[in-house]
Amino acid sequence: SSASVRILACMPSRTIGRSRGAIISQYYNRTARLRRQSSRPPLQQLSRTARPSLRQYDLETDPAVATLEDKRSLLVKELLSLSPSQRSHMLLTVPLSLAEKRILRWELSGHRSLLRQHTQHRAHSSPCGGSKDAIALVSLGGSAQQLLGALLQVLAPVLPQATSSQGCRGLWYRFLSLLAAVQPWHYALKQIGGRFGSSVLSYFLFLKTLLMFNIFSFLILVVFVVALQAAYPPTSASPQPFTGLELLTGAGYFTHSLLYYGFYSNITLNDPCASGPNGSVCPLAAPLLPYNMPLAYLFSIAVSFLLTFVLLVYSMSHSFGKSYRVGRSTGDLAVKVFCAWDFTVIQRRSVRLQCENICTQLKELLAEQRSCSRSLSLCQRLGHCTVLLLAWALSLSTVLGCVLAVHYFSEHMHTVQQEHQARGGGMRQQEAILLVLPLMVSLLNTLMPYMYNLLAMWEKQDSPVARVYVAICRNLILKMVVLGLLCYQWLSRRVVCSTEECWETCVGQELYRFVVMDFIFTLLDTFFGELVWRLVLEKKLKRKQRPEFDIARNVLELIYGQTLTWLGILFAPLLPAVQTLKLLLLFYIKKTSLMQNWQSPSKPWQASHMSTVFITLLCFPSFLGAAIFLSYTIWSVQPSENCGPFRGLETIYKSGNTWIQVLEKSNPNITWVAWIHQHLVENTFLLFFMSGVLLAAIYFNIQVVRGQRKIILLLKEQIANEGEDKVFLIQKLHSVYEQRER
Repeated sequence: SSASVRILACMPSRTIGRSRGAIISQYYNRTARLRRQSSRPPLQQLSRTARPSLRQYDLETDPAVATLEDKRSLLVKELLSLSPSQRSHMLLTVPLSLAEKRILRWELSGHRSLLRQHTQHRAHSSPCGGSKDAIALVSLGGSAQQLLGALLQVLAPVLPQATSSQGCRGLWYRFLSLLAAVQPWHYALKQIGGRFGSSVLSYFLFLKTLLMFNIFSFLILVVFVVALQAAYPPTSASPQPFTGLELLTGAGYFTHSLLYYGFYSNITLNDPCASGPNGSVCPLAAPLLPYNMPLAYLFSIAVSFLLTFVLLVYSMSHSFGKSYRVGRSTGDLAVKVFCAWDFTVIQRRSVRLQCENICTQLKELLAEQRSCSRSLSLCQRLGHCTVLLLAWALSLSTVLGCVLAVHYFSEHMHTVQQEHQARGGGMRQQEAILLVLPLMVSLLNTLMPYMYNLLAMWEKQDSPVARVYVAICRNLILKMVVLGLLCYQWLSRRVVCSTEECWETCVGQELYRFVVMDFIFTLLDTFFGELVWRLVLEKKLKRKQRPEFDIARNVLELIYGQTLTWLGILFAPLLPAVQTLKLLLLFYIKKTSLMQNWQSPSKPWQASHMSTVFITLLCFPSFLGAAIFLSYTIWSVQPSENCGPFRGLETIYKSGNTWIQVLEKSNPNITWVAWIHQHLVENTFLLFFMSGVLLAAIYFNIQVVRGQRKIILLLKEQIANEGEDKVFLIQKLHSVYEQRER
C-alpha cells in the first residue's frame, strides 16, 4: 500500500523515493571529502584557472547546480582525481541502477582517453605513468620476444629515476597480471573447468601440484648430489652396451650410472689427501670446499622430504581454508548470477570460456541444492545400507585376493629368477623375468577399478560426491596394501641380490620398473579403455552419449605413481626426473583424451572439497607411508658392504655420527655442533615436545573455528530477529497511518 511505501522510504537503510540527482550529489560530496583527506599539491603549484576548485561547493545545498547532467559531470571530474582502486570502490558502492553506472563508466573512459592524449608529451618527466600504457598495449598481443623487449624498454628509464609512486604501483600490478597469464597451462585449465566443471578440473590441478613437488625434489638432488658426483665420477666397472631394453627394465646400461644408489661414492670429494706409493700425501693448502658425499646424500634426501612435507601441509591448510571456510555460504546463487562476470574480459575466446564456466558452476550449485532437498524413507535407507555392506564385503574380499595373488606370484618369480641365475642364462631372458611382476601388479591396478565401478552401479549412489569418495577409498586400500607387501619383500630379500650389485640398486631398479610399467598401462588404458570404447559406442552401438571421466581411478593412479617415486628416492635419486617427465606427458595425453572421448558430467556437482581430499590422501597414506619406509631403512637396515655411499657402516644413520666425531676431532673449537647433534637430533624429547606443540596448536585452531561458527550462528539469529523487528515496526506504523486516515 501507499502507506507502507512511505514508511519504507523513511527508513535510513532504504533509498526508495530518492532521485538519482540526490544520490549523485551525495556521492560527489563524499568523493570531495575523500580528496581532501588525500595528499594534494600546494596552491602555489596550481594554475590560476584550477585554484577555484569545485570541491568547495556542496551540491545538495547549491541551487545553481540543479540538472542531473551537471551533477553527473561534476561527479565524473571528482572521480577522475581519485586512484583507480578508490574510483572502482566508489562506483561499486553508489546505489544507482546499472544503466546509470554504465553511463558514468563511459564518461570516465572518455575523459581518461582525453587525459592520456594531453599527457603524452610529459612522458619523460613521469616515466612510470607512461609505462603503464606501454604494458597494457603489449599485454594485448604479440609474441613472447616482443613482450620481453617492450618490458626491457619500459623498465630501463624507470629503474634509475622513478619518481611517480602511483604510476610505479600501477606498473607493478600490470606486471603481476602478466605473471598470472604466463602460468603453466593457464588457458588449458580454464578450458577444462569451463567445459567439464570443477570436478574434472580438480584432477588436473592435482596433477599440476604433483609436478611442482617433483621438480622441487629433482632440483635439490641434482644440485647437491647428482651434479657433484658427475663432476667427480668414481672408478667403477665398465658400462654395458645400451640396447634400448634398459628403458623398460632400468638394468643393463643404467645399473652403473647416476640413476642408482650404487654409483655414488663414500669419500670426500675434492679431498686434498691423495694416496700414493708412500701413503697418503696431504698438501699444506687445503681445498676451499671439501665435500662429504655420504653426508650430502643423506641430508639432501632429508631436506627434500622435509620441505616437501612443509609444502604439503601448507597446501593442505590453504585448501582447507578455501573449502571449509568459516561462514562460507553454500550454494549462493545470487552472488554467482550478479557478481560472477569479469568485465575486463574482452577477447571472444575468453568471453566464450567464461560463459561456459559460469553456466557449469550454476548447474553445479543447482544440483547441490536439489540433492540436499531429497529424503528417503526408513525401508529405503535399510535396503541401501544392506547393499552398501555387501558391496564393501565384496570389495575387501577382492583386495585380500589380489594381495595373496601378488604374494605367491612374487615368491614364484623370485624362485624362477634364482634358478635362472644359477643356470647362467642370458641377460635378455633375465631382464624379461624382471618385468613380469610389475606387469602383473599394473594389470591388477588397471582392471580392479572397473570392477569397483560395477559395484558402484549396483549401489546406485544418488550423490556423485559420495560415489567418487567410495571409489577412491576402495582403490586406495588396494594400492596401499599391495605396496606395503612389496616393501616388506624388498627389504626381506636384500641379502639375496646379485653380488655385483647393491641391494639398494636392485630395489631402485624394481621401483623404476613399476613407475615405467604404470605409465605404459596408463597409455594402454587411455587408448583401449577410452578411445576404442568411444568409437565402439558411436560406430557400432550408435550411441551419441559418451562416457564420463572417472575421477577416482585417475586420481589414484597419480597418488600411486607419486608414492612409488617417494619410496625410490633413496635408492634412485633421479627417479623424480622420471616422474616429472611422466606427469608432463600425462597432462597432455589426458587433456587430449578428455576433449575427444569424454563428456561433461550428466549430474553436475560442485567439487569444492575435492582438492582438499586429494592433498590429504597424498599427505597421510602416501607421503607418511613412504617416510616410515625410508626412516626404517635409514635407522635399522644395514647398507651394502661393497658399494654405495654408506658402505661399511652398520646403518645409514651412522654416517651422521661418524661425521660429527671426525669434525669434533679435527677442530675442538666447534664442539657445540656435537652438543646440538647429541641433545637435539638424537634426543627424542625434542620430537615429542614439537609433536605436543603441534597438536596443541591444532586443538587451539579447532576451538577458535568452533567459536567463530557459534558467533556466526548467533549473528544470523540476530539478523533474523532484526528482520522480524522491522516487520513488526512496519505493521505498527501501518496501523497508525490507517487510524490517521480514518
